[in-house]
Formats: sequence, structure tokens, C-alpha cells
Amino acid sequence: MSLRYLVPLALAAFVSLPAIAQETDEPAPADAPIESPDAETAEGKVPLDEIRRYVSVYNAVKQAYVEPVEDRKLMHSAIRGLLFDLDPHSVYLDKDDAESFEEQSRGAYDGVGVELMRQPDGSLRVIAPIDDTPAARAGIKAGDVITAIDGKPFKPDEGDNSGPLRGESGSKVTLTVVREGKDAPFDVTLQRETIRVASVKSRMLEPGYGYVRISAFQADTAADFESQLDKLKEKAGGKLRGLVIDVRSNPGGLLTSAVQIADDLLDSGKIVSTRGRIAISDAEFGATPGDRLDGAPVVVLVDAGSASAAEVLAGALRDNDRARIVGSRTFGKGSVQTVLPLDNGDSVKLTTARYYTPSGKSIQALGISPDVVLRPGKSADKSIRNFSEASLPGHLRGDGEGDSEGQPGENAGDVLDGDAPIASALVELKKPVASAATLPAAKKN
Repeated sequence: MSLRYLVPLALAAFVSLPAIAQETDEPAPADAPIESPDAETAEGKVPLDEIRRYVSVYNAVKQAYVEPVEDRKLMHSAIRGLLFDLDPHSVYLDKDDAESFEEQSRGAYDGVGVELMRQPDGSLRVIAPIDDTPAARAGIKAGDVITAIDGKPFKPDEGDNSGPLRGESGSKVTLTVVREGKDAPFDVTLQRETIRVASVKSRMLEPGYGYVRISAFQADTAADFESQLDKLKEKAGGKLRGLVIDVRSNPGGLLTSAVQIADDLLDSGKIVSTRGRIAISDAEFGATPGDRLDGAPVVVLVDAGSASAAEVLAGALRDNDRARIVGSRTFGKGSVQTVLPLDNGDSVKLTTARYYTPSGKSIQALGISPDVVLRPGKSADKSIRNFSEASLPGHLRGDGEGDSEGQPGENAGDVLDGDAPIASALVELKKPVASAATLPAAKKN
């Protein structure tokens, strides 16, 4: 297998993903080769002692294991093992999974509609159910852990594979779910359907005040956002007095869509940058002139399920003093994944860089801290706790991690369901817009 080419997620990104683990990428172009490290540097030296150790173990398994093992299976397991202990987002994708992964960015597939993340024990943690899908209608919640599918538990090296959740529309699948606050695991049976995610919906909240719900960032999301915005402006008589953008439980998606939406609302300034170990992972996006809202105030509504591209959008608008952030601290998925296609049709999804907001702050393991904090209502399900990137075993540390805000449980936000947060966001939207000098001090992570 040859890891020949690399494309940074910043150029063709899909954080997060039913949105699988936040991002997907297009195949890498032939004009973007990975540069080989200098053979004289410590990083470029071939670790001969380690290779000899690997060959010794390989031969021992081949010769002495109680049952014969095919070379292909052993090599496949070895490659998976290379990625397993890196971070939760670096994974090996078999050909079918790689095709499904790419398919998700187009917003149509047969499944149950849920964003998943691998756990070290092989189980699958739910990042967010997608709106109006079997998973959402059945009550699957952000933070739930799926331990078995159709009664079959996961093995540690196959937990990222969402293949069993896929299947012919109309077929059924039973998930065994563990939820914090519940005494025992419980089963949920879902009927698969063709998931056509309408990633953008809109409505008028009050005369002059619009609302746009973005459930994921897909290939057409930015164009759909612009179309919905035009319809709202038409209903408002040509100009909106304000806009609420709702990205609660939005697991992310194509970075380029989030960048374009930010550009639609910014007249100038930085949007996001990425920085990694190799030059091709470094990128910066800036706004072009033109604000589709003509300066009307914006509130972005977030919660603990807002991840990746959703955090990029929120951070870009807040750091440019274009929007106030209302809700709960976001998930904190601020790393960039790059898809490396292999010559057998499989792919490797590798974390290659971190996101940085316009102010230079890393999102990774910290998330976005809102300007106005909302709490779940009294009737809300409070069983989900410590739901954040920082609580994931083996997560990539953020630049600022190490203080209290970077510790699991300390930086975890709340999942905010229902219409009450929208009403609160509207209240904030209608408040007089203060100047940057008079805004309350807020921690912009």
C-alpha cells in the first residue's frame, strides 16, 4: 500500500460528519505529494530496531499461533494498530467504509442517521443524531454509547466501522445503548431509511427576525444557507433586523461550507487557520467584501454537540465581533483530518493539523465558550455528563489544555434540546448591540 498523496482537510474537508467522525475529504490530487523527511534528521531515520522487533513478532504469530493466520489479515491488523493509539479521529477505512465516508458529504445514504466516534474498547459514542432521522426519532442522544449491534459486541480494532448501521432502506437494526444515569444497557430497534439530510432549514421567529437551523455542513450547505437567507429577507420586506443561526448538535462536516457561510456574513477579517507539522497542512482563510445581512445582528446558538466546522463558524463570527454566541460550551473538536487514499481502495484518515480561530485560539479540547450561557430546563434529560473532546481517551491535547478548562468534566458543556434555547437566543438578538469596548469580557477559546 502506498501513502502517496496528502490533501489538508482545510482544502477539501468534511470535522465531523450521518456525519461519521466529523470530516471527509476528496481524493488527494497528484500535485500534492507528501514530502519525504530528510534522511539525516531524527524524524527521517528508518527505525531498524523497531522494524526487526515487528518482524520477529510477525514471524512468531505466523509460525506458532494456534491457528493459521493469513498474511493479508496480519498486515491489515498491523496497519490498524499504527493508528489505534494516536487519537480518536485517526482511523483506517476499508474500501466500503471509505466510500460511505465520502458519500456522507453528499447528504444521501441508507442508514439510521447518527454521528459516531470510536471508543478505545471498540464501542461507539454518539456525537449527535441528525435531525429528522430514525436515530433522532427513536430518542438516541448525544453522549450515548453503542456497545453492540444486533447483539454483536464490538472488538477494539473495529469500533469505528459504522458498516453494520448501514443497510437496505426498510431493514431493521437493534442497538444496545449505554446511557449515563441509566442503571442498565437497553436496546433500541431502528428501521433504516434513505437519509437525505436537509442541512439547512429556516423560519421567521418574529417580524424581521429570522432563524436558520444548520444540522451539518455538506457540499450544498452554503448554497442552501444563502437561498434560505434570501427567502427570510424577502419575508421581512427586504432586510432582516437580526438572525439566529442554530448549530446545536451539529457534528461538523465540510470546512469549506462553514468558511463560505462565515464569508457571507463578514465583510473582512480572518475566518480560520490550520497549522500542522508539514507545510501543506498550513492554511488560512479570509473573508471577502460583502455582508449578506448588511450588518444586522447575529446570534449563534451552540451546545455540547456543536463540533468541528460548527465551532469554526462560531469562532469566526465571534472573534470578528460579528455575532454573540449563546448556549453551552461546544464539543472541542478542533483537529484537522486528512484522507490518504491507498492503492487497494482503502483509505487512512489521519489527524494532520489543528484549527485556530481568527484570534489565534485553538479549539481543540477546549471548544468555544459562549458569551451567554444557557442551562438545560428542569424537564431536560440530565443523564449526559462530561460530553466533550477532552473526555475522550487518547484525545489530541489542545494548545491551552492543562488548566481547569482543559480537564475532562471541567470543560464539558450541556446538550440543549427543544425550543427554549431559541427563545433565549432571540432575547439576546433583540438586545441593543454594544460596541466591542463595552461587551462583557468573555473567554474566547
